[in-house]
Amino acid sequence: MKARLRRSAALLAGSLVPLVLLTGRPASAAPPDPLADAFTRAAATYEVPRDLLVTLGYAETRLDGHGGEPSASGGYGMMHLVSNPTVHSLEQAAKLTGQPVSTLKTDDAANIAGGAAVLRAYANELGLDAAARKDAGKWYPAVARYGNASSSGVARLYADTVYELLATGVKATTPGGIVTVRPQTVNPERGAYAKAPDLDRTFAAAAVDYPGAHWAAASSSNYAVSNRPTGNTIDRIVIHVTQGSYAGTISWFQNPSAQVSAHYVVRSSDGDITQMVREKDRAWHAGNYNSRSVGIEHEGYVDNASWFTDAMYRASAALTRSIADRYDIPKDRTHIVGHVEVPGASHTDPGPNWNWTRYMQFVAGDTGTGNPHTPQSVCGSGYNVIDSAALGSAGTVYLLYNGSTGQNCVTTIKSTSIGTASATSAYLEVQGATRVTDSGNFAYYAGPIRASGAGKCVKWGGKIGSAGYDSPFEHCG
Repeated sequence: MKARLRRSAALLAGSLVPLVLLTGRPASAAPPDPLADAFTRAAATYEVPRDLLVTLGYAETRLDGHGGEPSASGGYGMMHLVSNPTVHSLEQAAKLTGQPVSTLKTDDAANIAGGAAVLRAYANELGLDAAARKDAGKWYPAVARYGNASSSGVARLYADTVYELLATGVKATTPGGIVTVRPQTVNPERGAYAKAPDLDRTFAAAAVDYPGAHWAAASSSNYAVSNRPTGNTIDRIVIHVTQGSYAGTISWFQNPSAQVSAHYVVRSSDGDITQMVREKDRAWHAGNYNSRSVGIEHEGYVDNASWFTDAMYRASAALTRSIADRYDIPKDRTHIVGHVEVPGASHTDPGPNWNWTRYMQFVAGDTGTGNPHTPQSVCGSGYNVIDSAALGSAGTVYLLYNGSTGQNCVTTIKSTSIGTASATSAYLEVQGATRVTDSGNFAYYAGPIRASGAGKCVKWGGKIGSAGYDSPFEHCG
């Protein structure tokens, strides 16, 4: 489209110039948005669904190129083009686009084009024709392959994450502009991956030390079999940040060439936990502290605070509290430390954006509100928070969405007068349908109110005492 516009401008230059001089720039002209334009161009060039391309990049890096610095597994740019001993998608992108590797590492537009080119190459190998390429659901096997997973289960975990984000929508504010993807219902066609282990739902109970964790074993080349605490006392817990995505980190720890691992990995969006090394064994995560510590990795990057969600803090703190209780480790900052605090460490994680005060409060058992309920526990499995509004200091009303069912859920959760019945309400109105309200004297929360909202605008809100919130119709799509 842009090429045609430029040609038209050249042909009609004689008539356009005076018009522009007379009228000036239209008052409503949108400012340039180079990052959004880069995704649009790359998607058109390689015939990749634009929203799928954005969502894949968001799942990898939150659309943060990190100044050309590599991730822990050797991935570059916001599309995480990888160059390590076993994966060479960076070099593949260079071959497909004709761009130098150095440019792909540091230039956002080139990196986006490189990611689109690699994804299209995988689609070609799957035999997706022009008609099939227009259906984002048919790209699932290509997306799964893009994650460079070491096993089919991790590949499914990676692709499912991308499609869940596509269902809930994306809004990323970056130095290159704001990039959005509206929530949409897509039916992913998993193909052979439908039979892959579902790491989000199954785990080997005998294999995990923490009951809430899934199990995905690290490569035996990346840790040392031991007999702790008989062989070595466990008296430290080390907090890390992965410098990469959840699925990517799991895959990297399963790669024999990594020579690194941690006992646990925690996901940003919902606090999901995967155990990869038994606590009795020595994961290779903290140099001099390997023999005496349990290592917990957290999805994200040290320079981007958006990865450190409330769900992640709470889930990780509960895990840390469990480990500390089982090994009689004092719950203080002498014994629960960041990677940067390990003697001789060259790493900086978890970095300045990690909120140690909040985290240690959760470790001590202080939930911050005294309310044992969370938006996810009220609404149920599969729901993710997409918006919220504080009701003064009395509590918060939450809007959640389930990408699998297309349903929204609203709940109002109290922060004061916990356990005492008081006036609390929540409501949800899908455009074109009747508003549904749950109102009464509740001890902990109002709701949940669920309604199918896929492809429709919703109005939502709630009230605690005199403090209330009422949204406009929004979150359409």
